[in-house]
Amino acid sequence: MYAAMESPNFTHGSTTVNETQAQPSRPPALPVFMFAGGAVGNLIAIVVLSVSRQERKSSAFYTLVCGLAVTDLLGTCLASPITIANYMDRHVLEDKCVCEFQSFLLLFFGLTGLSIICAMAAERYLAICCPYTYQRWAVDRRFAQRFLVCIYASHVLFCCLPMMGTVRSELQTSRSWCFIDWRTREPAAAAYSILYGTVSLLLIVGTIVLNLAVCGALLLMRRRTATRPVTKGSVRERWKALSSAAETQMIAVLVMTSAVVLACSAPLVVRVFAHRFLLKNEPKADLTAIRIASVNAILDPWIYILLRRSLFRRLLSLSRNGSCSSSSSAQRTLFHPDITRDGHVFTQLMCNANIITQLPANVKFTQRDADRVQQT
Repeated sequence: MYAAMESPNFTHGSTTVNETQAQPSRPPALPVFMFAGGAVGNLIAIVVLSVSRQERKSSAFYTLVCGLAVTDLLGTCLASPITIANYMDRHVLEDKCVCEFQSFLLLFFGLTGLSIICAMAAERYLAICCPYTYQRWAVDRRFAQRFLVCIYASHVLFCCLPMMGTVRSELQTSRSWCFIDWRTREPAAAAYSILYGTVSLLLIVGTIVLNLAVCGALLLMRRRTATRPVTKGSVRERWKALSSAAETQMIAVLVMTSAVVLACSAPLVVRVFAHRFLLKNEPKADLTAIRIASVNAILDPWIYILLRRSLFRRLLSLSRNGSCSSSSSAQRTLFHPDITRDGHVFTQLMCNANIITQLPANVKFTQRDADRVQQT
């Protein structure tokens, strides 16, 4: 395959190498724009995270967000230069090693990004819906770091299988990118492409389901609180600030996350299954799918980092001018909201609202608190 690729008579689809030699190089405007957008956006995200408060840096969600930003930045900086070079010289990807390396990058960073996003959704689900389990498992910064290492190590091994001979990497028909040979009928190669598509699909579905579960839990919390009278003014103000600021921010971010993951990652997964089961060769659809998947690295930092509490604080201040002073103390962070440090008042709030199983992660909810609530 690769020996034929280097041969002057090598044919790929309806285009021969002699024909591509006669084609002039195209201006790399699109890959340069995508490279700049991904690099600048993720650099800004990393800078914003680096100046965050220490209490945020110690959280598991913060660590996963940092891992996502670094992953997107590395993927952009490693994959985009190859694409830009190929636009300037159409023979760059005809090299076997370069083609396999780009295929590995697309496989690895696409799957790793999905895994980290799914891990972020799972962390929020445990923090809000299973706070006691969250505390018992000690889900903190070190836990997230170890989980990231496991993701990177397992995905490197999985995505290196094509370079080990499991499935070949080939120059696609558009001759602007390399990917696995998803049309081959070899059993091992077919199994790998199906496995890659299945894992990606499960990560997408898992992210959406977890985000919907979190949104449903938050809405249920607000509904239960709204239907139960609260006698203490301090409790009322604190819960009002929580439901208006942290809940609104988290719902908005999670809904946008689900939409971006579905829109950016689903087309490539669909193309994987289309090549395997429908046996349709549509080069334009393949190129569009990989370009849409590349946009994910550009949008991630703006969704997870830059749409932070400041934007929602301004929106809430416009709609609730009379309660700005009371709600500003509760709008501490987008990712890990600190409800209150008064254990007695918060325990009373839990009893009134009956939302023990939907508490945020950083609340120190222990078995002693559960026994006290049951006695009440």
